Amino acid sequence: MIRSSQSAGFGWPRPFALAHESGLPITGVLLRVSVARQRISVFYSRGLWREFVVSTAEKGLSNRQGSHGTPPGWHRVAAWIGDSAPLGQIFVSRRPAVGVLPGSQWRSTDHHDFIMTRILRLSGLEPGINSGAGIDSFQRFIYVHGTNHEQLLGTPASQGCIRMANHDIRDLFNFTRNHETWCWIGEKASELRRLASSRQKFLAGSKET
Repeated sequence: MIRSSQSAGFGWPRPFALAHESGLPITGVLLRVSVARQRISVFYSRGLWREFVVSTAEKGLSNRQGSHGTPPGWHRVAAWIGDSAPLGQIFVSRRPAVGVLPGSQWRSTDHHDFIMTRILRLSGLEPGINSGAGIDSFQRFIYVHGTNHEQLLGTPASQGCIRMANHDIRDLFNFTRNHETWCWIGEKASELRRLASSRQKFLAGSKET
């Protein structure tokens, strides 16, 4: 369970404080995905919980439908999928498939790109950036999920989603699932400030989703 600080903003990490100013509850969680570093940092009110190696899109950042790019900007986790699934469970259309991939096949070199173990489905919170016709992260089925290409973590290699190691996505799922969770995706941490500068527009989009 996440326990928050009683002194609002006291000692909070800057990314979490920015998110809270724009509506993330004190008991919430912030995922910061650095495309440049290929890392996802997990913040809550008491600080940095953990940091994980990830793979974002091989084709870089893009919000366009069909681009196979990872969408930039502010998102929230709209659904947690796979709560009771075993490690290595393969999902098709967010439903468990008949098959669990053993750990020996989590570093596959073949072309199959499986969605495995757990899914955090993202929904864009910024109209015109990751929400709306042709650029909608939810409609593009952008997930944070386990992968059968763990050997590629640390390099841009996905088709748009954010890949994680299977043990790591399980841990992240368990840490966040009972808490409002937002996710920022971008190249530079300095871009986080956009959220604060467009607070009212951001909150309007959040209420509509």
